[in-house]
Order: sequence, then structure tokens, then C-alpha cells
Amino acid sequence: MSLETVAAKGLVLLGCGKMGGAMLAGWLNGGLPPSSVWVLDPKPSDWLKGTGVHLNAGLPDEPAIAIVAVKPQMMGEALPGLRALGNGKTVFLSIAAGTPISAFETAFGSDSPIIRGMPNTPAAVGRGITAIVGNTHVGEAGMAMAEALLAAVGQVVRIRTEDQMDAVTGVSGSGPAYVFHLIETLAAAGVAQGLPDDLAMQLAKATVAGAGALAEGTEETPTQLRINVTSPNGTTQAALDVLMDEERGFPALLPRAVAAATKRSRELANG
Repeated sequence: MSLETVAAKGLVLLGCGKMGGAMLAGWLNGGLPPSSVWVLDPKPSDWLKGTGVHLNAGLPDEPAIAIVAVKPQMMGEALPGLRALGNGKTVFLSIAAGTPISAFETAFGSDSPIIRGMPNTPAAVGRGITAIVGNTHVGEAGMAMAEALLAAVGQVVRIRTEDQMDAVTGVSGSGPAYVFHLIETLAAAGVAQGLPDDLAMQLAKATVAGAGALAEGTEETPTQLRINVTSPNGTTQAALDVLMDEERGFPALLPRAVAAATKRSRELANG
């Protein structure tokens, strides 16, 4: 099912906050006609009002896809608006954290094709990554359609089973917060060594952003990139002796952090 099908049959977006808005902007910039998009949002922004999409209007009979982009705590109030589309050919795609496919099968009908996705906040600048998994009613065409739409805000990967979504949450879903905290603490460490606050923050932001871009833009592994910048008995080696300590450094700390996020994701999904 191509994006031409989406344009012809329509797309419904439930919720147009930061993530939904980022996706919508990507679709419209990519050529999806505003007339093919229906948005349901109780507090539409001025930007949304000016896009030309159908806003809080009657829905098409059988749109190609309906995307659920509301926060989990708003599900009970928001989902009934899409119930009439269930048990048909419309594919449902949820990007709501912690809400399992079974909850949407209950809401929309057990025969509904449903895809669960986990994006992350860099999607707001087109640099996100989203993991997706579908139920048994979603064919390859439906998965490809979801991939094409989510590609508007970054990379898309498929996972084999839904239970992997908790680990995805622990790594990439919550992961941007770990990196933001790294920037905070790196800048604070620079200040402690005598740098002005604004300079330390500029250095920390640019260093983390640049290293990430280098890691994605080269065929060398992160391990090799680390080796490349580490001279024996040099300054980087002195820092890595602290960070790579097996008991107190990253090898002990990050697995604990990811495990805690994964555990909490599992708890939320199980109610």
C-alpha cells in the first residue's frame, strides 16, 4: 500500500501535539495533500489551523490509516472517536508509549489491523528512530505504509515480537533523556574546571551532537572511533579509565539505567 493510496483514501491523525505535529509537517512537506488528512485535536494550534487539513470534521468511511498520537492517559476519552473504523481495512498505528496492541484490539475490535510504534523525541527535528510491530491482521503492505509515513521523522526499524518494545523503550524511547543528562553533566564538569557556563554548555552540546553524527556517518564502529581518539597515556585515556571502570563507570551504570526503564515500561503495559 503506497503513499498514493494514503492520499487517495485518507489519513486520520488523532492528536496533534509535538510528535503528531512533527509527523504532519513531514507529510505535508513531502507532498501529502492537506485534503487527504483528517486531524482530531481538542486544542488545535494556530499552525494546525492554517495547514488546510480537515480539522475536527467528519471522518472518511474507510481511510487507509488512523494514527493514534495522544498520551496514554487520554486514551479513554479519545479512542471512541475512531471506533467506527474498526474491524475493517483501516490500519491503526499507535505511537502511544506503554499501551499494548491488545488494548487497541479491545477498543477497535479483534479483527482490526493494528501497528504499535515507539518513536523518540528527536523526531521533532527529523532525526528520530521508531520501532514498529504489527498484529496478525497487518500485512506487508500495511507495515510498509507505516514505515513510509514514519520515515518523515527519521529512521524506522521493525522488531520481531511486541515484548521487545519494552527494551526498545529503554534504549531509544527514553534514551534521548540519558544523552541530555550527559550534556548537562559534561557542561557542569567543564564549569568545575574553570570554564564559563555558556562556553561549557556550547562545548558539551556540540561535542555530543558531533560525535553522534560521526558515529552515524561512518562505517567505523563506535569502538574503533573511541580508539581513534584515544592516545596511549593521553588525556582521553585518563578520562576513559574513569568512565570505563567495570564497577563504577558506564559498563555498570548504563545497563542498570536501561533495565530500570525496560522494567517500568513492562509495568505500565501490564497496568
